[in-house]
Amino acid sequence: MSHEHDIAAIVARVLAELKSEGLVPAAPQATAQQSVISHEDGNLVIDLADPTRDEARHAMQVDNPRDPSGLRNLMASTSARLGVGRAGPRPRTSTVLLFQADHGVTQDAIYGVVSDEVKDAFNLFTVRSKATDRQEFLLRPDLGRLLSDDARKTIAEKCVKSPDVQICVADGLSAAAIDNNLRDIYPVIESGLKSAGLSVGTPFFIENGRVGLMNDINSVIKAKVVVLLIGERPGLGIADAMSAYMGYDPQPGKSDADRDLICMITTHGGTNPLEAGAYIVEFIKRMIQYSASGIKLREFADH
Repeated sequence: MSHEHDIAAIVARVLAELKSEGLVPAAPQATAQQSVISHEDGNLVIDLADPTRDEARHAMQVDNPRDPSGLRNLMASTSARLGVGRAGPRPRTSTVLLFQADHGVTQDAIYGVVSDEVKDAFNLFTVRSKATDRQEFLLRPDLGRLLSDDARKTIAEKCVKSPDVQICVADGLSAAAIDNNLRDIYPVIESGLKSAGLSVGTPFFIENGRVGLMNDINSVIKAKVVVLLIGERPGLGIADAMSAYMGYDPQPGKSDADRDLICMITTHGGTNPLEAGAYIVEFIKRMIQYSASGIKLREFADH
């Protein structure tokens, strides 16, 4: 006990000196770029500031930059981690904390589960790929491109066959992408297609799905165009971006060259979901007009 008491006394003296020099904030809560250090009941309490707030994320931390305005403009032009400075040969603590916080967000997106509320809002029933769990999905991308036997049977029983457009939703690599964007983008696509006089098939959700599932799905449904709304691989800073993959008559053996894509659909620095939904409808209309997608559609458009 005497040893712990000695340590507590030393900490108390150090904190007292720091406070007297104005190096420890006296406020009870941390600001965007400060931490509160207190000593309560013999325990050291450190309340760290939230490193993900905009003012902390975009703070210029380079000491005495030669061209402050130039560096500030450069930082404003990109989401890359610029102007973070350093503490000797190492990153600053605030930089490390922000990196770890962003990494935590990406892990939540990858291992998260799309909420039932979002799926229920659009009457999406759920099927699964051949990847039996999340770990297998990450290690075996090939299994994520194929429907399970039960999924093929369920789709065959529940889905309208041979529609003009089949819309599918998959978690992909970000459940957050579906949770945060589907409510905005789906009604725009559905309304736009119906206004264009195109029939829309029975929508559904695929768990542990990859882009190549489009081919397997259409071998059952036989739609003219398949649209797959899927979560993108999350990045450090933006983890809820959605992609829309579209293909005319996708079938086993077709590749990315036969598909079109709108990526980075998010309100956090990407294409707004409402705008993306309208753009997807125009893309589909061209696909049906020329009976083509991907490279072949480009060839028709060039002529």
